[in-house]
This record gives sequence, structure tokens and C-alpha cells, in this order.
Amino acid sequence: MFFAAMYLGSDIRFLMSESWYTENHITLASFIFSSVMSLSCIGLGLYRRTLSGEEYNLMTRICISFGLGILLIVSIYYLLPELYIARSVLVFAIMLAFIGMSCIRYLFYKFAHFDRLKRRFLVIGSGEKAQQLISLNESLVHKGFNIIGFLALADEEPIVDKSHIIAYDQSLIKIAEHYKIDEIVIAIHDRRLGLPFDELLDCKMSGLTIMNIVEFYEREQGIISLANVSPSWLIFCDGFAQGDLRALKKRAFDLFASILLLSVAWPIMCLTVLAIILESGLKAPILYQQIRVGEKNQPFNVLKFRSMKTDAEKNGAQWAQKNDDRITCVGRFIRACRIDELPQIVNVLRGDMSFVGPRPERPEFVKGFNERIPYYQERHRVKPGITGWAQLCYPYGADEHDTIQKLQYDLYYVKNYSLFLDFSILFNTVEVILWGRGAR
Repeated sequence: MFFAAMYLGSDIRFLMSESWYTENHITLASFIFSSVMSLSCIGLGLYRRTLSGEEYNLMTRICISFGLGILLIVSIYYLLPELYIARSVLVFAIMLAFIGMSCIRYLFYKFAHFDRLKRRFLVIGSGEKAQQLISLNESLVHKGFNIIGFLALADEEPIVDKSHIIAYDQSLIKIAEHYKIDEIVIAIHDRRLGLPFDELLDCKMSGLTIMNIVEFYEREQGIISLANVSPSWLIFCDGFAQGDLRALKKRAFDLFASILLLSVAWPIMCLTVLAIILESGLKAPILYQQIRVGEKNQPFNVLKFRSMKTDAEKNGAQWAQKNDDRITCVGRFIRACRIDELPQIVNVLRGDMSFVGPRPERPEFVKGFNERIPYYQERHRVKPGITGWAQLCYPYGADEHDTIQKLQYDLYYVKNYSLFLDFSILFNTVEVILWGRGAR
């Protein structure tokens, strides 16, 4: 649709006169326009299906994505004038793109809610774990599945509403056929309750997908659910791959992304230095160095622009709180825009950090987390990052509960790392910066 918008914009502009542009020029312009606009929409989270109702703000996201796209397109025209397209053509293209996107979104929302287009789930279990699946589905804007019902096993105390429980009065395969089930999720709190393995095998051989609750959360929510994971699952599951080739690809991506960001961000970094000097004086430090835990639990000095008062930690290490009075005026702004993180490009170039990965934590906190939170040390299997999957999906962590929630996203990243995932996180970080999410 974006590609067609530029074509139609050119046709409308030259409806009464001969076009100035060749077919090849318009094709290239349409390709650039559609690529930039699509990436802008990705960056603003418009294709992220895990958005909750509270953070959706559809029209705001669309307007900001279009504004960002226009800025990028104008920048391309400035840098490469041979690609220039008349302003009138661009205006028509933007108008058509906005109208077209609105129509497509309307049709999508109208038809995507049809039950026949959603996967139909049958849940084995009716306890607390099963109840949590209902809460998850209700929290999402885009619901890709319907939970048709729950089967209560013998000796299990049902928690879900009785109206959602399907009578287990015939074989599992017949129940699945009757309710047109696509997938079966195992959500029981105790395997000793006794699963109907023969019937599950019959369903599996008949083409149904059978998954445990950990795999369900991994696919639908992008987390490794700590409440459901076990050492045996971690041992036998796919993922968590390491190797020299992977490390080489990761390092090449880090260098490319860091040099690209540095080439764009250096004027902002210079202005930040000037702002800190004007606020705090020449004698106050501009950069802030702090020991953090890196790959394989190795400590390193992370670099940041100083955003707090020089005596901020005179009483020892502590979490940053909302409206923290230790933060300076300049610091509050650069934290909200994530500008304070830019010196970490040096950490990436030195090899202490990666561009994408779990955020590095302080040794004072890590020691306690390793003792109290299961599998916390596993996040240190990879290099920490400037941005990451947890930063994209979860707000700022100000206590141990938030740390546990973010760990679930970090483990997902460590398990499923790929260059595609890194690029996806990188693009979607635009949304985090513009929305100011996760900053304190």
C-alpha cells in the first residue's frame, strides 16, 4: 500500500500535465518511500501484537510514525539529491498512505476478531496455571487465539469458572474434533495428577499441536516463564546455542551498529556535554563510571553521561525511583530520551558490551539476585547490551519483582538469539525512546 501511494501520488500530481520523472525514478522513489514508512511503523510498535490496551494509543503511534518517516525521507533527499521527488508528489503520497493505512487497519480490526481466524486452544488443567492463561488473553489488544475450554483432571481443584470447564466424558480426540481444536496446552500444577498420555499421543498423531505451558508463554508472550520452567526443560529444550560463528556474527553486528549510531549521535553527545557543564560547572565530572557484571560474571566499567548529583550514592547503592530528587534537570531529560546511555558505544567498541543484550546490573544487586532468584545467573551467558528484549517489553525495574519479570525476557533473548531478533529489537527501540518507557 505504501508502494502504491507514491505511484498514485505521482499520477495525481501529473494528471493534467506530462510527468517530469521516468518510470524507473518513480519505482525507486516508491521503493524508498515504502521501505522508510514501513520501518517507521515497525519502530513505533504498530506491528507488535503483544501490546496491551493501556499502551496501544493507535492514532498517536500512526502520527508519530508518519512524522518520523517524513523526516527520514527528507533527509535521504538532502543527502542524495538525485533521488529527489517534488514536494507536491510527496504530499499526495503521504495523504494516500495515511488514508490507505487507516482503511487497512479498519478492515484488519474488523476481520481479525472473527473467531474462525483464531487458533482454538484446549487447556488440560483447571487450576491456577490455567486461570493465568485467561488473564493473559484478556490483556492483549490483538488476540491470536481463543481458549475454548478447560479439562479438569481427577484430584485437581478447579479454579477457573465452571462455565469454562468441558466435561471429560469421552476421549480427548473426540472432544478435540467436536470443538474443532487446533492446539492443546498442558497447564497443570503437578504432573503427578496423571496426564492421559495415550490420548495425548492419539491427538499428536492426528495432527494437533501439543505444548506445555512454558512453550506457550515463550511463543505467545516472548518470555521464559520462571513460574513454570524446570531444570529438565532447560536441559532438553532447543536454543541457548553458543559457538565461534555466532560470536563472530554478533561482534560484526555490534561494530556496524555502534559506528552507525556514533556517526549520527555525535552532535547530540556534544550538546549533552555542554549542557552538563553549564548546569554543574567545569569541575563536575561529565561521565559516570560504574562497575557492572558482564559476560561470564566478569566485572567491567560501564560509561554513562552523569545524570545524578555528584553525591547521589553517599548512602550506598540504591534503585532509581520515580521523581528521584538525586537526578539533575539535564539528567532527567537525557534519561527520558536514553541519551545518557550513548557513551556505552565505547563499551561496545571495546568488547565489554554488545549492542543488544540483557542490561548489565551492579555487583551489589547481582549477588543477592543469584541467591534469591532461580536461573538469574543464566542471563550472564551473553554480553550485556545497550538495549534489549526486556527493555522493549517491560518498563523500568525498581524492585526485585520487576527484576524477576525482566529476567523472563532476558532468558528468552539468550535462548532465541539471532541477528534477525537483534535487528528487530534495534528498530523497536525507537518506540522505547519516543515513548520514554522504562526511564527513571
